[in-house]
Amino acid sequence: MDKELDYAKSIIKEEISGLEAVYNSLNDSIINAIELLYKKKGHVIVSGMGKPGHIGRKISATLASTGTPSFFLHPGEASHGDLGEISGSDVLLVLSLSGNTQELVPMLSYANRFGIDVVAITSNPESILAKASTVCVLMPKVKEACPYNLAPTTTTTMMLAMGDVIALCLLKKKEFNREDFKNLHPGGALGKRLLTVGDLMHKDVPVAHGNDLMENILVNMTQKSFGCICIIDDNGKIIGIITDGDLRRNICENFLKMKAIEVMSRNPKIVSKNMFAQEATKMMNDHKITSLFVTEDDLPCGIIHIHDCLRAGLV
Repeated sequence: MDKELDYAKSIIKEEISGLEAVYNSLNDSIINAIELLYKKKGHVIVSGMGKPGHIGRKISATLASTGTPSFFLHPGEASHGDLGEISGSDVLLVLSLSGNTQELVPMLSYANRFGIDVVAITSNPESILAKASTVCVLMPKVKEACPYNLAPTTTTTMMLAMGDVIALCLLKKKEFNREDFKNLHPGGALGKRLLTVGDLMHKDVPVAHGNDLMENILVNMTQKSFGCICIIDDNGKIIGIITDGDLRRNICENFLKMKAIEVMSRNPKIVSKNMFAQEATKMMNDHKITSLFVTEDDLPCGIIHIHDCLRAGLV
């Protein structure tokens, strides 16, 4: 068992050494590649054969999800009509360790014939791919983690890292932000994480002034059905909250003639509309409360209830 674990760790260690090698090899070529991709107005068309092709699909997906339109084009399909998917505003990002993969030749010939820019990721500077490229990013030659030094393992990990470098550098140059992420990732766990309080809040805020009588407060609370009401001062800023619990604690003979300021709890928990809904959910759970008033420029603009968060799949 110990020998098997040691061997498993040696594989990871071999791949780490590959990442260190590619880290140390980075130079101006990667910056030139990113600049070329940034300036192009079309798609980044990623291609590769075999294992680099599988890595290419992932790189393309990462590009597309971080603000750079992209799709994967299989070299075999390209030479049977799919070259028509490439336009003059596009740029090819081609992955090949040897750079001499024959299936890539028709695509590279087409690109050179029609002036399509090519970014190459390869370890062979004398290869067909390197010579056909506009920008060539060279990977260092390393040993595969495969015991026979045959199965693409370390090198594909290195290619994947290079793809992440390109995608995230483009993300930064394009100032792709959290709001952009939310627009492109509306579903799944990531979409839930990017929901803001403003996405879930109710804008019809139950609100009253400190001198309002409780007989009117009760009517307002009943109509809004949130189980609470926001108490504001003359400037419209929140000074307190009245909840169902406050009603029970203060009930007395002259309760209906009491003023809101006499019944309210001070310093209620409030949140910004730009706060992530997941954080607001945690806040409600931590403080064992069911709702939060939402503010914008220190003024109440909404209310979010724990049920809103639960319906959105937040826990």
